[in-house]
Amino acid sequence: MTDRLRILTTEIQPWRRFKDRAEADLGFELDFIEMDFVNAQRIAAMSPHSYDVYDQCFHNLDIVWHWRAIQPIEIDRITYWPEMESPALDPVPGSLGYGDVPATRLWVQADASLSARPGRQISMLPTVYNYDSFAIDIGATGLNVDSDVTSWAELLDPRWHGRVALVDDPGIGVFDLVQALMAADRMKVADPGNMTVAEIDEMAALGLDLVASGHLAPFWRRATEPLERFRAGELAISSLWSPTVVAMKEAGLRVRQAVPEEGYRAWHGGMCLARHLEGARLDRAYAWLNWYLSGIAGAQVARQGYYMSVPGRVRDTLPPAEWDYWYEGRAAATDLPGPNGHVAVRKGDMRSGGSVRARSKNVAVWNSTMDEHNYLVRRWTEIITAAAQAQGRGSRKAG
Repeated sequence: MTDRLRILTTEIQPWRRFKDRAEADLGFELDFIEMDFVNAQRIAAMSPHSYDVYDQCFHNLDIVWHWRAIQPIEIDRITYWPEMESPALDPVPGSLGYGDVPATRLWVQADASLSARPGRQISMLPTVYNYDSFAIDIGATGLNVDSDVTSWAELLDPRWHGRVALVDDPGIGVFDLVQALMAADRMKVADPGNMTVAEIDEMAALGLDLVASGHLAPFWRRATEPLERFRAGELAISSLWSPTVVAMKEAGLRVRQAVPEEGYRAWHGGMCLARHLEGARLDRAYAWLNWYLSGIAGAQVARQGYYMSVPGRVRDTLPPAEWDYWYEGRAAATDLPGPNGHVAVRKGDMRSGGSVRARSKNVAVWNSTMDEHNYLVRRWTEIITAAAQAQGRGSRKAG
């Protein structure tokens, strides 16, 4: 087994920006294994010996914990635990929206179940989190998104026909589609975070109709895809993650995230310890978890629009103007950089949705793994396949 600590992660982690510093501080090498969300989840559950730390999201726990791919984390070994400020510690999880609210699966109980009842062990270390919606190219449309776009139903507006894309992930993208369908009164769902088979079938039928009509463009899986598709004029509106929005602004595109009145789709990232870790290798994993919360990584993820569960350490690391913009929702006092060092925020700009406190109070649903997850994946795959086939037919006609 390699002496490097192997971290299975996704593209939303800007690890290239702090890897050298982390290795210098820790005194050992880090091997980041980057995959898209779907494949990272598959490897995490089925091949737990291929990694040491799993860096993903709380809604993945229903899978990796079920397969016993990971082991509990001792909070006594987390240096910054007393400074933790995170939605994952919310004492009233039912007030935070539908779906896999992180607090409901944070704490490990004596019978190895997960719940919101505090103890000495946790399933996943809370790290980064955010509140997502969709974004519109205001440079191409001229819209004032803050005043003119107020609902998830915008994704279904005929004016965007053929230029709408969603993310291909049944634990994420399906909620953007369902929120849009519900907001447009095209379907009713009792619990958007845990749909019934009948509700999944209705969602799939409506999704297939949107693909067949040409309203929905092909879905995306890698967060880098939308940038080029917006730049080419192929897309005008899409569900987007904050790092993509920042990258688009760095590239000179004028995009703006909407603040839907129905609420955001929220998510919370975290890190898990692989079940095989013990001894010195386990010690290294804990050292990495503590380093990640120390502020340096938090400053980098802030520049791509994410919040960190130990904000005080981030505040001590970020320049005041950046902290004020990203966390406090204040107007940028000067031009601000993205994670790549290029200007992403112009002086006077304000973050969509305002401060972290304001955004946290506007959650509709959390990324989730439903009880009928396997069935949902099958129906979701039908939609994705139909979209790919439609694209193929369009390419052949164009040729």
